[in-house]
Amino acid sequence: MLQRSIWVFSLAIVTSATDIIYYNCTCQGPYCSDKTCIGRTCFVTEQIVSDSRDIRTDRGCFNNSIYEQCSSNLDMLKVLCCFSEFCNENVTMFQTVEKPQEISLLLVTVLPIVLFVIFLMLFAFLFWKIKQSRRKKSLPRLIDFGHADIVNASIVGDSTLGDLLDCTTGSGSGLPFLVQRTVARQVTLVECVGKGRYGEVWRGLWQGENVAVKIFSSRDEQSWFRETEIYNTVLLRHENILGFIASDMTSRNSSTQLWLITHYHDNGSLYDYLQRTTVDPEGCLQLALSIICGLVHLHVEIFGTQGKPAIAHRDLKSRNILVKSNKQCCIADLGLAVVHTQNEDYLDIGNNPRVGTKRYMAPEVLDETIRTDSFESYKQTDVWAYGLVLWEICRRTIINGMVEDYRPPFYDMVPHDPSFEDMKKVVCVDQQRPNVPNTWSSDKILSSLMRIMRESWYQSPSARLTALRIKKTLNNLKNSLEQRKQDC
Repeated sequence: MLQRSIWVFSLAIVTSATDIIYYNCTCQGPYCSDKTCIGRTCFVTEQIVSDSRDIRTDRGCFNNSIYEQCSSNLDMLKVLCCFSEFCNENVTMFQTVEKPQEISLLLVTVLPIVLFVIFLMLFAFLFWKIKQSRRKKSLPRLIDFGHADIVNASIVGDSTLGDLLDCTTGSGSGLPFLVQRTVARQVTLVECVGKGRYGEVWRGLWQGENVAVKIFSSRDEQSWFRETEIYNTVLLRHENILGFIASDMTSRNSSTQLWLITHYHDNGSLYDYLQRTTVDPEGCLQLALSIICGLVHLHVEIFGTQGKPAIAHRDLKSRNILVKSNKQCCIADLGLAVVHTQNEDYLDIGNNPRVGTKRYMAPEVLDETIRTDSFESYKQTDVWAYGLVLWEICRRTIINGMVEDYRPPFYDMVPHDPSFEDMKKVVCVDQQRPNVPNTWSSDKILSSLMRIMRESWYQSPSARLTALRIKKTLNNLKNSLEQRKQDC
């Protein structure tokens, strides 16, 4: 039994003014002049006749707004609309008719636009992700200090530490994250072995092995953070770069301490080593060659999926070079390092306001003409400083049974703690250089090192040797000496 109420069922599609489609419809009712009519939609109406149960059915077509007609809200009237040829001929057929062809037109015109917009959005998102990924690869990876049980680590030498990290992938950077208790909590500090403007260096014990713990003061947090950044650079590990173990922010005696944990070397810094030890020419060459090998590894950019950015040290000096037990050197203290990637031409100079050591500053740094936007400029200042370190080593080399006392560069030209202006006058204005004794020219090795020094100290940065050229020269010298020994 039909309820005496209004209900309207409609399938209506609103199309644009253009592309209007008309259909042949069955026409049956008081308004029909023929059995068929042509309209934008066919309809069937079922109307309950007043005071009876009779239902009157009419058929026809609408030519005005489809939406308005098919949504009629007349009393006791049911309006059914359809959109195909003679679809209103019988009610059963009508209720299963297909949607109008306007849908196809809508899909043809609108859907491609929607898909194109979605494609553009996906392309933009993927492009952004790729740029972000390349940027991350070009920059040093950071330790996640949010997790107390996670420390970054790099591969270390043959020892318990080496065994612990043997599962490295071989990329050269070691495990990206070592899940264990924070290393700092397991280290026992034994003795203070050095102090500087950054803080202190302690010899510590971790699982029965010596480690070096560099403890930064809170005011030098930027140096600690920068050094942590650089040491976590992919493929940085090298026998002539100080071996990194971990970095941690820990709390001791109710105060925050910034720790950098590295390999420990009994011989200490090259500065300390040269004050108490002399070397023969072969030993001098070994120290010089090992330092330049480390510097070349820093300066070179390694391309590839697991690439390494180019790095300039910016504070190379004998105090920042350690002497290993095999009498080779490794470069330390990367707190002022500059990072560069060629692909994106990105130069990262860090946020550390501290400058390098005045005694080792190149002329262009002292007179402030250095091109701070050029990575090559920073590499050239490293070569200048390397020449000064080379001079320090040569002074402690025994030649014909004679050796000189250790002295720092420019010891006879500036005060013990020279000011910026002191160094600027000597290096830039007077253009003086450390004294190179004539006795050095009597030895094949030292005469070669003399030439390298002088070519590292040119006033014009572009005229100086590159680290790679120095390395090749020293390697050739070493090979010629070994060949001579074999011939003898």
